Amino acid sequence: MQEALRFFQAYEIWIYILLGSVGILYLRKFFAAWQELQGAVFGLERENAQGRLNQAASILILVFSLMAAEFLLTSFILPSLPQTTLLFTPTVNLLTTPTSTIEAAEMGQAMMGLATQATTTSGDLLSSTSSSQCIAGQIFISSPQNGSEVRGIVEINGSANIPNFGFYKIEMRRADEADWLTILAGNQIQPDGLLGTWNTVLLSPAVYQLRLVVVDNQGVASPPCEIQLSVASNTETPQP
Repeated sequence: MQEALRFFQAYEIWIYILLGSVGILYLRKFFAAWQELQGAVFGLERENAQGRLNQAASILILVFSLMAAEFLLTSFILPSLPQTTLLFTPTVNLLTTPTSTIEAAEMGQAMMGLATQATTTSGDLLSSTSSSQCIAGQIFISSPQNGSEVRGIVEINGSANIPNFGFYKIEMRRADEADWLTILAGNQIQPDGLLGTWNTVLLSPAVYQLRLVVVDNQGVASPPCEIQLSVASNTETPQP
């Protein structure tokens, strides 16, 4: 209801102009019919002039009524209504950091300082790589390949290249654990190459999940690319 009333307030001037134009037109018709009525001699001529006079008078009464209603609406009724103004509360994103202010050393320290990440549900523990969002050339782990066996120092290659790039990080966890651990990070776009190295020497042999998370410069993380690997005992001698 208030939106309809606001319309008459917003277009008040144009409504007055429109009604005034119609009023002037029919005022001229009213005086023309009045003059014709005064000079009419025959009954039919007087009857036609009286009809046009009555019609013009009716339109003029309607126009003046609408102008009066518009005046009352905008001058008295609308000012008495409660004002409804939407107040937009800004939300501060604590993760947002312009890339220009992040130095490589600071990024490495910040990311390595994150001991654990958000706890996932038990169903997520059993998720496979089919649910991950690996996109070649954007968010992708090319090596090691999903399902392979690794040991020692492992080079992680792939792509971290999204619009409005901020930084990337690589996280790991055992398949039977809930928490992700950040093992490395970088703030340089990588179209296709070395993302970092993963030291598995101190890890116990087990099945591990590895994921690449790419975050834009507004702090919004894209769906991660996730793979599953088997970490072999580092005391064994690799088979040729």
